[in-house]
Amino acid sequence: MLLSVTHTTEYCYDEPIVYGLQRSRQTARARPGQSVGNWSTEYEGAKLQVSYTDHFGNFTELVSVIPGADRILVTAKGEVETEDLSGIIGKHRGYTPLWLFLRETDLTRPSDAVRDLAAGASGDDDISRLHDLMGRLAAAVSYEVGTTHALTTAAEALEHGVGVCQDHAHVFCSAARVLGYPARYISGLLKMDDTDHQAASHAWAEVFVDALGWVGFDVSNQVSPDERYVCVATGLDYSDAAPILGIRHGTANESLSVAVVVEQ
Repeated sequence: MLLSVTHTTEYCYDEPIVYGLQRSRQTARARPGQSVGNWSTEYEGAKLQVSYTDHFGNFTELVSVIPGADRILVTAKGEVETEDLSGIIGKHRGYTPLWLFLRETDLTRPSDAVRDLAAGASGDDDISRLHDLMGRLAAAVSYEVGTTHALTTAAEALEHGVGVCQDHAHVFCSAARVLGYPARYISGLLKMDDTDHQAASHAWAEVFVDALGWVGFDVSNQVSPDERYVCVATGLDYSDAAPILGIRHGTANESLSVAVVVEQ
């Protein structure tokens, strides 16, 4: 499937910014099941300082806010040719050792409830066990927009029983690691069936299974990713793969708006 993607992020401030720095991971890269063409990221109110590939293989850009700017617009767009691999990405690649994906983070540290959720997963093999975990998690944490935020932990989302795709991915990674599977958080985009326009990007998890390699699980939709999915960045949790994270000096109030268009 050939997908056209436009991801726009706009920050507005009620007074000019003196200093700000942002880290952007919004460039999709080739991987099994997707090839990327004509991709670009443009900035208004900020300028690129340096770009590099991080230890997870994400193309990363550091941009500084132009002093005096009261609006920053970031537009990432391009075309991606995707293929349905039934969620199977395959062998581990890159320089980051596989064992690192077993590590707990502040956002994925397991609580007793996460351990109980993991212990309840059953199946005749790894894949059926992980699909059972996905179903149990979807039943335990209802998808509800506006109930969590970027710093909500896996333990908190499971305790409250509500969350969004980011929370589902965090809990799934946490529980999978409890079971001894390396797991990683995926930040990306999804072609919805009923609309091309969305208010946010998407997130899911991938787990390393010895017989197959990396396999994707989208708890929010209870499927393994297919040709509708575009992976943009990976990491141990949201903080490693977030589209944009930054810091700024001053007391200006910030408003944020995001628009995502993914169309065939």
